Amino acid sequence: MGRCLHKNCKWIPGLAGLPNAGISVTTTSHNDRPQYGASKPKAADDFSASFAQVPVGNLTEVEAATELSRLAALLTGANTAYHRDDAPELSDAEYDAFKSRNMAIEAAFPKLKRADSPTEQVGGAVAEGFGKVQHVVRMLSLGNAFDDADVSDFDARIRRYLGMETNAPLVYTAEPKIDGLSLSLRYENGALVQAATRGDGAVGENVTANACTIADIPQQIDGAPEVLEVRGEVYMSHADFSALNERQAASGGKQFANPRNAAAGSLRQLDAEITRSRPLKFFAYAWGDLSAPLAETQSGAIKQLAAFGFSTNDLTVTCDGPQALIAHYHMIEERRATLGYDIDGVVCKVDNLELQRRLGFRTTTPRWAIAHKFPAELAWTTLDAIDIQVGRTGALSPVARLSPVTVGGVVVSNATLHNEDYIAGLGGDGQPIRDGRDVRVGDWVQIYRAGDVIPKIKDVDLARRPDNAVPFVFPDVCPECQSAAIREDGDAVRRCTGGIICPAQAVEKLKHFVSRAAFDIEGLGAKQVEQFYQDGWIATPADIFTLHDRFGSGVQQLKNREGWGEKSASNLFDAIDEKRDIPLNRLIFSLGIRHVGDSSASLLANHYGSWVAFETAMTQAEVGTGAEWDALISIDGVGAVMAASVITTMQQEAERASIDRLVAGLRVQDVAAVTSDSPVAGKTVVFTGTLERMTRAEAKARAEGLGAKVSGSVSAKTDILVAGPGAGSKATKAAALGVETMDEDAWLALIGDA
Repeated sequence: MGRCLHKNCKWIPGLAGLPNAGISVTTTSHNDRPQYGASKPKAADDFSASFAQVPVGNLTEVEAATELSRLAALLTGANTAYHRDDAPELSDAEYDAFKSRNMAIEAAFPKLKRADSPTEQVGGAVAEGFGKVQHVVRMLSLGNAFDDADVSDFDARIRRYLGMETNAPLVYTAEPKIDGLSLSLRYENGALVQAATRGDGAVGENVTANACTIADIPQQIDGAPEVLEVRGEVYMSHADFSALNERQAASGGKQFANPRNAAAGSLRQLDAEITRSRPLKFFAYAWGDLSAPLAETQSGAIKQLAAFGFSTNDLTVTCDGPQALIAHYHMIEERRATLGYDIDGVVCKVDNLELQRRLGFRTTTPRWAIAHKFPAELAWTTLDAIDIQVGRTGALSPVARLSPVTVGGVVVSNATLHNEDYIAGLGGDGQPIRDGRDVRVGDWVQIYRAGDVIPKIKDVDLARRPDNAVPFVFPDVCPECQSAAIREDGDAVRRCTGGIICPAQAVEKLKHFVSRAAFDIEGLGAKQVEQFYQDGWIATPADIFTLHDRFGSGVQQLKNREGWGEKSASNLFDAIDEKRDIPLNRLIFSLGIRHVGDSSASLLANHYGSWVAFETAMTQAEVGTGAEWDALISIDGVGAVMAASVITTMQQEAERASIDRLVAGLRVQDVAAVTSDSPVAGKTVVFTGTLERMTRAEAKARAEGLGAKVSGSVSAKTDILVAGPGAGSKATKAAALGVETMDEDAWLALIGDA
């Protein structure tokens, strides 16, 4: 079992709540929220209020900030324990769980991303006792794939970014992901001059003397470039690990928990002679700083490293597309136990190095590579109950209540059931899952922790199904307000139609309204909103702006409430008044319209410019037809689903009345006109046809960086149409409307990229 950062505590804080279900914690729950986690000892009380049990989709902004703070501390500590101290606090699956939850929260609440975000970290800080080495080229980590579909998605993302057809040839390499310690070896004029650990990715530890004791690492290379930085993994074979622990036990020395710890601890000895006595090995698989290229492809470069005398993995192959990658992965998975060394997945990389260059990097990971991880541990237990929860958008979400069971070192008592189709044995495509076996209360079910370690039900043992088990009947009324719960065509989720009369939705909408990316009223967070709602002080967002009139004086007033005083009450009223001036994008986001996030709200605000324009357009629009509909879906990044959701919300009688009451008490700030020296600043640009010198994604990013608005369709508001070969109806329409049309070369000349 992994360990809490508190000494001697065996509870793993908050490993659940990932992102849709998890592990129950015995604590007071927010209304309509599951409890994830295991009963915890007294030592873990500090974590009981951490919201680790709350699914990301249900987190308020305050809760999300609390979770990000907790995860930052937890993951930083885990990085230090793993990379610097060679004493892991968490298993790989547990670490992936926490990091995936952190990333999911940052995606849902981008403005809460911390300066010390774990997603920006690679490895851990350098330990005392070693010299520091600044990596010329950062040593990054890899993004993860946890199933075959993720690999196909990886291939699809690559093709979209590069503008490649689905069936166009695209070669990858696939190699075992060694579970060892990353090492960088710098050669100058063929001589090994420096060896460094990964460290935090930017600065590593100088372990040159120790690296020179490893037989797999040549100290002199013939024919190498003037500067050659070889990267790979130091590891220990199973047989050598077993023999080392036997020797350690015989001499009364420290025994290691696993080969990875043994390899890391052996390499990072202050006495190189100790390292020399340890049976370390090294696989080369990459490079950093180079004075001359090794080859034109990843596979060619690996062959060149082998020619220089490095050990490279003989299971590294080239694959023509994602299906070949997946097949090689499963072959290695079957052979995993017989390899003689630890691996935890297969690394997939684009083979062509020029394409790697074009794809480039995210903050901490390359776009052109992904680690296809092996599946997590499985366990069987009893399904005790199925509960239905109602979220902010009215979604009815089923949660499995389980007899607690340990899965991969974590006690799991809840699992996500997704939706009614999943319970019935159907997947999102309508095809059977689990061979069509449904899930019933009382069933003996197999639990697994998916890549992001969301506990899920993998299978059902029909041989152990109780005689009295009956199919689960999904409710067609909301358990919170008894309104009809309907499932629209094409939607996998059943939703409550109660809207603002549904308590579950109303209080969550209010929490969303005061979140940081929305109105962000100082002193009015989720806790205060929930209490005011329960006491009947506020029911809709507009009520917040009448609080002073209703409870600023008189017999029942805010300053007399427990926890409040004259100063704090006055400060809250002042903070509310300050927020009467609100930017348009924040107002749109605050409304909690389904499918409209922070970024989408900005797209809408930038397009319409003012509340009056936005409100008028949404009032006049018809879903699926008309000029206003066409204008709305022409916004790059706004699709038909989002557009329909916005129009429906703005035209729903009760919802619209609530919005109108709110806006009447506000001063909504129009979007300022773009000011820039760029020749395309503020202009609306449409790209059509085939671009030959850059992909569509690259062209869009460049245009937006210069202050232009990129639209997906031509209208009278379009300023420039960039038409490549194959331009069709858009070019015809542009000509009819008199829109300026130019080819790709002219566009590049206009923006100064010719």
